Amino acid sequence: MTDLGSTMLINAAALLTVILALWAYSVKIRDVSFIDAFWAFGMVLLAWATWAQSSAPGARSHLLLGLTSLWGLRLTFHLWTRWRAHGEDPRYAKIMGSVMEKKGWSWSKTSLLSVFLTQAPLLFITALPAQLGIWASEGGRSVLGPLAFFGTIIAIIGILFETIGDAQLNAFRANPANKGKVLNTGLWRYTRHPNYFGDACTWWGIWLIACEVGLVGWISVIGPIFLTFTLTRWSGKPLLERGMKKTRPEYADYVARTSGFFPLPPKRK
Repeated sequence: MTDLGSTMLINAAALLTVILALWAYSVKIRDVSFIDAFWAFGMVLLAWATWAQSSAPGARSHLLLGLTSLWGLRLTFHLWTRWRAHGEDPRYAKIMGSVMEKKGWSWSKTSLLSVFLTQAPLLFITALPAQLGIWASEGGRSVLGPLAFFGTIIAIIGILFETIGDAQLNAFRANPANKGKVLNTGLWRYTRHPNYFGDACTWWGIWLIACEVGLVGWISVIGPIFLTFTLTRWSGKPLLERGMKKTRPEYADYVARTSGFFPLPPKRK
C-alpha cells in the first residue's frame, strides 16, 4: 500500500504534467476554453491514478472509480463536442482580455497563470472524495454500509439529472426557432441550472461513499463544498446568468419564477 502523501504527490505531479501540456496546446490554438472539458476528465484521471497505485482495490474503490468515470467521461464528451462545435467560450475570452489589460501580461502568460495553473489545484481539491476514498479503501478495509448506499443513489440521481438536462438543452438549441429564447420546459422548468445541480449531487454522493472510510473521508468534504460554491457563487451560475440577462429579454421573467439551483415547482405570478 502506498502511503497517502506519496499517492497525493504522484497524483499532483501527473495532473501538473497534463495541465502544462494542455497549456502548450492552448498557446498554439489561442483558446483556453477547452479547459472546461478537461475539468471533468482531470478528476477521472486522478481517480484512476489513485486506483492504479492500490495493490488490492476493494469494493468501495471500484464503486468510487466507476461513479467518477461515468460522471466525468460523459461530461467531458459533452463539453468537448460543444467546444468543437461552437469554438471559444466568450466568458474565457473576456477573462483573458481583462487580465491582459490590467497586468500587461502576454497571452501565453495569462493563459498559464490565470487559467491552467489556477484550475489545477482547484480540480485536485474537488476530486478529493474520490482520491481519498479510493486510497483508504484498499484491501476492502471498510465494508459498504448505509452511507455508501445512500451516496450511490444521490450520485446516480446527479448523473441522470445532468445528462437529461444537457440533452434537453442540446435539443432546444438545435431548433433555429428557439434562437434568443429561454428554455423553460423539462428539468429547466424546475431549476435554472439542472446541469450544475446534477454536478453537485454527484460529488456530494461520492463524498458520502468516502465518508465510511473514516476521518480521511470526512475531511474530503472540502471537495463538494468548494464545487457547490463554485457553481452557485463564483464562476458558474453568476457569470452565466449575467450574460443571459443581457442577451435574453425573457430571462428576467424566467429568473423570477424558477429556482436558481434546487429543483422546485415554478412560482406563480
